[in-house]
Amino acid sequence: MSKIKTVDLFAGCGGLTEGFAQSGLFETLACVEWESAQCQNLTKRLKEKWSMTDADQRVIRFDIQRTEELLSGFSDEKYGISAGLDALVGSNLDLVIGGPPCQAYSIAGRIRDEHGMKNDYRNFLFESYLRIVEHFKPKALVFENVPGLLSAKPGDTPITELIQKQFSEAGYAIISDLKNAVVDVSDYGVPQKRKRVIILGLRKEIYGDQSPILIKKFYEEILPSYKLEKKKTLRDAIGDLPGLYPAEKVVIYDGRKTAHTIASTVVKNHISRYHNQRDIQLFSMLAADIESGANQYLAIEARKALYTQHTGKTSNIHKYNVLKWNEPSTTIPAHLCKDGLRHIHPDSRQARTITVREAARIQTFPDDYEFIGAMTDQYKMIGNAVPPEFARRLALAVHQLIFED
Repeated sequence: MSKIKTVDLFAGCGGLTEGFAQSGLFETLACVEWESAQCQNLTKRLKEKWSMTDADQRVIRFDIQRTEELLSGFSDEKYGISAGLDALVGSNLDLVIGGPPCQAYSIAGRIRDEHGMKNDYRNFLFESYLRIVEHFKPKALVFENVPGLLSAKPGDTPITELIQKQFSEAGYAIISDLKNAVVDVSDYGVPQKRKRVIILGLRKEIYGDQSPILIKKFYEEILPSYKLEKKKTLRDAIGDLPGLYPAEKVVIYDGRKTAHTIASTVVKNHISRYHNQRDIQLFSMLAADIESGANQYLAIEARKALYTQHTGKTSNIHKYNVLKWNEPSTTIPAHLCKDGLRHIHPDSRQARTITVREAARIQTFPDDYEFIGAMTDQYKMIGNAVPPEFARRLALAVHQLIFED
């Protein structure tokens, strides 16, 4: 059986691509991503795991807003040289997948920005996605983003109205109410509370009057059939990883400073970021508070007060959160690149925030995906990724609906 030909836009380090590849049913012809670290990691992964010997050409680092150059090829001082998508893809493309950066749609991003992200160019990157779709005219598309998209209003027009209108004008039928496209990935084998909007688009020229019927079947029957009966917990995800405990002195390992012990090098990317003694004591106290059942700091106001007492600063949101062993993790965000205060390890003896490998495990990246480059970049790309296990199940559902004979 020939594989379904796919292009991944806004690919990041390849969460969607990884899951679609794991399904064994899809072949990635090209990935487009503009950040260098993400491209380096994705290229390495495609070569080493998926035997894509020409991954250097198929992973295109470029600004998708420069659509014509992306399609026809470019020679650029910043992005290098590429033959372009037309040369890589040809005329036979079945599916486009991907989702623009979500910061402009995220509620947290709008809270932080004085203009509520209304002036952020990323609000309209879905239009660049659609230009690629219109050019290749695949049978279907999969568009992923955060639920904050449902309430975003750049230019005072709801983004949902723009999406409905422009996807239709591009020739694709999508679900009529995007609120019904929200998926909780913890239902699909991901040990994490993480909701996402998944938009399936079908080319009206191919599916015609059947489009609404097929879309309804996808969301109400096929995709839900890939749910697990029992949610995975944090313990399921990271419980077997070696413990990392406060060390007697700060050490340098693999070019990184840490105040914790070093585990076996068999597990890659499992090293604690550096914490000072004050933070180590605080993390131990917060985790021990839960372990003992005292629960003195479960209330948000108590944690906000503790943050002020600890740092002398104030915050509108609580800065500290200890993960719970017997629950799915809280959402793994890109903000982990800044700090891990909302992802404190539940073992009070370890007194630290989670490692890159633990974040990757919670996002369901397999252990043989080795992340390279700066630790801040690693946290960021993992937090921005679609969990591969959800992507695998999504791929199976899309294939069942559209591509099975």
